[in-house]
Amino acid sequence: MSNGGTLPDGSTLTVELRLGDTTLAVAGEMPARGMRAPAGLGATSAAFHVPVPDVDAAWARAMEAGATVFEPVQDAFWGDRTGQLLDPFGHRWALNQHVRDVPADEIARRAAELLSGSASA
Repeated sequence: MSNGGTLPDGSTLTVELRLGDTTLAVAGEMPARGMRAPAGLGATSAAFHVPVPDVDAAWARAMEAGATVFEPVQDAFWGDRTGQLLDPFGHRWALNQHVRDVPADEIARRAAELLSGSASA
């Protein structure tokens, strides 16, 4: 992750995350340019899912950098250790570490239970 530049007032232009040969840049509010961050809108409908080798270490770094908890780190039924956080601009991130293989039929069954309200994550 790197800083995509600093504006004259000292604010960060973008934060860039490199995933292989892809760069994902997120920014805060710049209403004069038509850019609104989720925090300014009061909601977000998307989450960036990022696979990491050690979700607990990545989570700790994110919290130290100013992130807030959206969904705490947990062992999920689909085989990942995962948690969701909000960055200071309100963008939602899911950090995922694959910890075990789970058969597709078990994932489907557990998802159906969860969506019907008869089970917990």
